[in-house]
Amino acid sequence: MTKNNKPIGIFDSGLGGLTILKQVHKLMPKENLIYFGDTAHVPYGSKSKQTVQEYSLNIAKFLESKNIKMLVIACNSASALAINTVKKHSKVPVIGVIEPGAFYANQKTKNKRVAVIATEATIKSDAYKKALKRLDKGLKISQTPSPLFVPLIEEGLISDKITHMVAEKYLAKVKKNKPDTIILGCTHYPVIKKLISKVVGKNIYLIDSAESVAKKVKQYLSNKDMLKKTGAGKMEVFASDSPERFKKLSKFAFGSPLKTVKLKKLI
Repeated sequence: MTKNNKPIGIFDSGLGGLTILKQVHKLMPKENLIYFGDTAHVPYGSKSKQTVQEYSLNIAKFLESKNIKMLVIACNSASALAINTVKKHSKVPVIGVIEPGAFYANQKTKNKRVAVIATEATIKSDAYKKALKRLDKGLKISQTPSPLFVPLIEEGLISDKITHMVAEKYLAKVKKNKPDTIILGCTHYPVIKKLISKVVGKNIYLIDSAESVAKKVKQYLSNKDMLKKTGAGKMEVFASDSPERFKKLSKFAFGSPLKTVKLKKLI
């Protein structure tokens, strides 16, 4: 297999990374894709740095065994806590979600006020704050942990009243800082993007990490002449637990139910 035809490996703690899988497939329909959802260990946002690094390394090793040409860490917590460790041990290029999200937020903001909503692990790492400050030291950055969004989305409670109540509570804190741009700092959050937009108002621009990362992946592969040139792309999806449930709920993040999800237990 030539390097161009090798698949892109993508992983997340659960369903959220399917938003990135969807955007990568939409932007590069010829590419072969392999996705791994670590449903046995979701969520990563409440785990220790050491634990997230361990999970990420195991998944990266599995995906590299599938002969991938690039690895996308489609998880903000793993990108914040484990990307350097994964890069150190990986034989392929590794892209996370932090840098692309920060880049587009800096481009979009007009009043220099950027808010980040994410899991506790991502907020504690200050990964977005550091990335944004590298781009513009004048930015005023507020960060709000929003951990309940992940389990609510993983349970399929997308349109439930409780999810709306949680959004109102979290986002009330965010609006106090008067940002004009909000980074959805978890790949699960684009699943409830409409709800978040409804609560914060249409005047606030939402940075969808899925779109940002897909653009970054295409740009990198194009620059390195690694894009797949011909034929329709194939997709392979793995979950570390409950693949049937994962397949059932995949419609919320992917837009339509996945046809096949294979079980792959790593640890």
